[in-house]
This record gives sequence, C-alpha cells and structure tokens, in this order.
Amino acid sequence: MKSNFKYLILSAFGILSACDDQIYPELDDAPEVLVVDAWIDDLMQDQVVTLSMTQPYFESSETKPVTGAEVYITDNDGNRFDFIDEGVGQYVWSPMTDGFGIIGNTYELTVVSRGDTFKATSMKNRVPKVDSITFEYNEDKIFGTVETYYSAELWVTDLIGEGDIYWIKTFKNEEFLNKPSEISLAWDAGFNKSAPFDGDPFIPPIRSSINPEDYDDNDEFISPYADGDSVYVELHAITESARNFLSEVQIQTNREGGFGALFATPLSNVPTNIKNETSDRLVVGFFSVSSVETNGNKLDVSQVPKEN
Repeated sequence: MKSNFKYLILSAFGILSACDDQIYPELDDAPEVLVVDAWIDDLMQDQVVTLSMTQPYFESSETKPVTGAEVYITDNDGNRFDFIDEGVGQYVWSPMTDGFGIIGNTYELTVVSRGDTFKATSMKNRVPKVDSITFEYNEDKIFGTVETYYSAELWVTDLIGEGDIYWIKTFKNEEFLNKPSEISLAWDAGFNKSAPFDGDPFIPPIRSSINPEDYDDNDEFISPYADGDSVYVELHAITESARNFLSEVQIQTNREGGFGALFATPLSNVPTNIKNETSDRLVVGFFSVSSVETNGNKLDVSQVPKEN
C-alpha cells in the first residue's frame, strides 16, 4: 500500500517521462506496514494466513514475507485453531474431518509479530446451495455484424431473511477470474440493501457475472466460453465489512489509464478490520471467515439449444 501522494506522483511521472529531460523523483521511503491476508473458508483444503511487509514505492522486488509470527484463531465456544509457520510468510491450518468453523459463530484472529499483537473478528454466516450453472447460445447484431458466443448463467436462490451477503468467485478452466471488474458481490439476490430481493433467485446481472469479458489482440470480443471450457463457482457468505472492503478494492483498482487518471481521486489505503492492540504501528489487509457452496459445469456445445 502506498500513500495518496505517492500514487499521484506515479501518475504524474508517467506523463512527465514523455518530455525530453528524464526526471528521477527522490521520495522518502514510507514506513513498512504489515499486510495480513486472512480469507478463511470451510472448504476441505489448507487454510492460509499470509503475512508480508509493504515495500518502498519504486522497489521492484517481491514483498517481504513475515516469518516467526504466532498466528491463531479462536471462537466464542473456546476453540483455538493454530496456524503453522511454513517459513515463507504463509501460516497454515489443515482440516482433518470437517471444514473450518460453525455457521453463526464469531471468530477472532490473533497475529503476534515483532512485539505487536494484531486482532480482528469475523462472523461465519450462512450460504445457500448453488443450484446449477447453465450455458446459453447468443447471437447479437453489432454494427451490422452478427456476433455469436456462449455465456454461462449462475442459478442460486437467496435464503429467506434480509441481510445475506455473498462473494461469487468464478474459475474458468481452473483459473480464478481475478480482474477488478470480475469481483462479483450480491446483497441477498440483488446488488445492495437499498434494492431488496430477499429470498429470490439472483437477478440476471448477478447470474451473468460469472462470464469473463476478454478481447483478442485485434480488440475483437472473445466468447466467454468455448466448447470444452469448464466453469466452477464458489459462493462465499461474507460480512458487510468484508463486502465493503472488496467493493473498495474494486473501485480503487478498476481504473482506466491515460491523462485523465491524473485527475481522478487518488488511491488510498483500503480500510481494514485488523487492529494493533499494542502500539500505533500500522496494519492493512482483512480477516474474513466464510461458509462456501460450490458447483461447476463443462460446456458441450452439442447440448446447448441454438433457438432464441
């Protein structure tokens, strides 16, 4: 994470570099900040908390891992889950018979590192089943040209009772769709609490949010899915603060470049739910515990009707 001033300097530097004289700004290094990446779920796989330190703005090396820390999670039933230091900045807890946590319980993350104790809390909320994922054949006429492509649709019915929040993580051919524009969030069956769709099937824009939007080298639209492609979806139940964090990440990273970017609102540190209990040393990142439902499908074009 960088300060607002340094983000602004970077934007200006891109423009100034087009001038005849090269400019090499000398910036004071900002203090190192602990970064905590702690997104825990109940899938039957290793759960990982990643610790690292931020680096100077123009440093091109990878972020520095934080080793030798004590990392554990406790719940309101008195259970403790110790995360083992793997020596590369990753701390791992492995499920034995059941996934992590119980729906309705509250969990507290504790990280003890370099003399400081950091804490954060998260509730594990309920999640509905992912009923199915279907494919559709499309023909769209654009500027006189007919574009044909295949798209996928996610079928989920929100649980009855307002306030359920979801993060839809999509994988195409086992590759996570991780562009900022591909962060898909739902509040009940809609986008936010101001437009209630409680207990309903997800609205169409959310159902179709599992489609990647890609273009080739000639800026030609690529069909989201082709024959033989697979799609796999993880539906994560998250808290409102986790939603706000992801939404802010999306806003601050999904920006167009060019001259106009210089005058956009400067980037700032995304708010965190992690607090330093012992000093004023800064920390960024987020802690979340999610229940997850999954489903997937593979496109066989011979099985998709072409009548619209």
